[in-house]
Amino acid sequence: MVAAKPEPASMKTKEMVHSPILTYFSVITLLSTCPPFVILLWYTMVHQDGSILNTFNYLKEHGIEGFVSIWPRPTAIAWKIIACYALFEAALQLWLPGKRVEGPISPTGNKPVYKANGVLAYVVTLVTYIGLWWFGIFNPTVVYDHLGEIYSALIFGSLIFCVFLYIKGHLAPSSTDSGSSGNIIFDFYWVSIFEISNFDIKVFTNCRFGMMSWAVLAVTYCIKQYETNGKVADSMLVNTVLMLVYITKFFWWEAGYWNTMDIAHDRAGFYICWGCLVWVPSIYTSPGMYLVNHPVNLGPQAFCAYTSIMTVTDKGKNFVERMASPWCGGKLLARWGLSRHFHYVPEIMAAFFWTVPALFDNFLPYFYFVFLTILLFDRAKRDDDRCRSKYGKYWKTYCNKVPYRIIPGIY
Repeated sequence: MVAAKPEPASMKTKEMVHSPILTYFSVITLLSTCPPFVILLWYTMVHQDGSILNTFNYLKEHGIEGFVSIWPRPTAIAWKIIACYALFEAALQLWLPGKRVEGPISPTGNKPVYKANGVLAYVVTLVTYIGLWWFGIFNPTVVYDHLGEIYSALIFGSLIFCVFLYIKGHLAPSSTDSGSSGNIIFDFYWVSIFEISNFDIKVFTNCRFGMMSWAVLAVTYCIKQYETNGKVADSMLVNTVLMLVYITKFFWWEAGYWNTMDIAHDRAGFYICWGCLVWVPSIYTSPGMYLVNHPVNLGPQAFCAYTSIMTVTDKGKNFVERMASPWCGGKLLARWGLSRHFHYVPEIMAAFFWTVPALFDNFLPYFYFVFLTILLFDRAKRDDDRCRSKYGKYWKTYCNKVPYRIIPGIY
C-alpha cells in the first residue's frame, strides 16, 4: 500500500500542461464547449418533436438566419430564476451545518477543508421547491416555459463567470493552488482557482449548482407534464425516480466526491465551471425534457422491471466500487479487480435504463448516455495517466494484475 505524496511546486506547471491532453482533442471537449449544441438540443426536444432530421431540414432551408431566429434571448425572468437559485444554493452551502471534512493534499501541498452539508442542502432544496408549487407560491412550469431563455442566459453568464475566475486567479489568488501554465488559452480553459474566501468554487459549481439543478429540473419536468396532461406518465415517473435515486446517492457520497479527479485535481476553469453550470442542467436532464411532450405508458410490469433493474445496477455499482477500486483514502491498494474502473459500467447502465422509457423513436434522448460513455472512457485514461506518474512501479504492478481499464477482456 503506497501513500499519495503531494507533488512539489516545481512540478506544478508540467502537471497542468500534460495531464488533460486527451481531453483537449476529445469529442467531449468539442461538444461541451459548444453553446450552439445546447440550444439546438433544447430546440429539437421542445419544438421539433425530438427529431434531429426536422431541425436539420429547418436549418438547411433557413440557414444562418434560421439559427439566429431559434436562439432564445436571455430575459429578465430567466436571469431572476438563475439568480434566485444560485443565491439560495450558495447560502445553503455557507450556512447549513455540516461535518468538517478534509480533502486530499493538493499538488502544491495545501489541504482543503469542506463542510459536508450536501444531503441537508439537497433535502432543503427539493422540499422548498415542491412546497412553493404545492402552496401556489411559485409554479415550476415557469422554469420549463422559459427553459431556452435560461440556457441562453447560463451560456453567457457562465462565460462571464469564467472570465472573472481567470482574472481573480491571476491578480488576487486565494492560495498557491491558483497559478499559470504560461499559456493564456490553457489557463482560461483549465487553470484558474480553487476557492474564494473559504467558499469553494468547484463544490458550488459541480455539486450545488450543477448536480442540484439536475434534481430540480427532473422534478420540474414531472410537474410540467402533470400541469399539462392532468397526470404523470409512468415513463416519466421511472425516469424521475431513477434519476433522483442516483442524485440522492451522489449527495450522500458527496464527501467521497471531494477525493475524485473533478475536485482534487481539475481546477475551476472553463472546462469544469462551464460544463457544470450549462452542460449538466441541459444535457444530463435531457431524457426528462423529451418525456414532457412524449409520455409513454409502460404499464405496471414494465415499471417494476425498470426499477428492479436499476436497483440491481445500483447495488452492483456499490459492490464493484468496494471490490475493484485501487484507491482508499488517497492510497493505492494492490487489489485484484475485474478492471481498474469497472464501477463505470453500472453508471453507464444506469443512464441507459432511465432513458429507455423514452423508447427508440428518436436518438436524441440517448445523447446523454452516449456522452457519458465517452466521458468515462476519457476519464479512465486520464486517471490512469495521472496514477502512472504518481505511483510509478506500483501502478505498473497493479496494471499487470488488472490489465483492463473498464470492460474486462475488451478495454
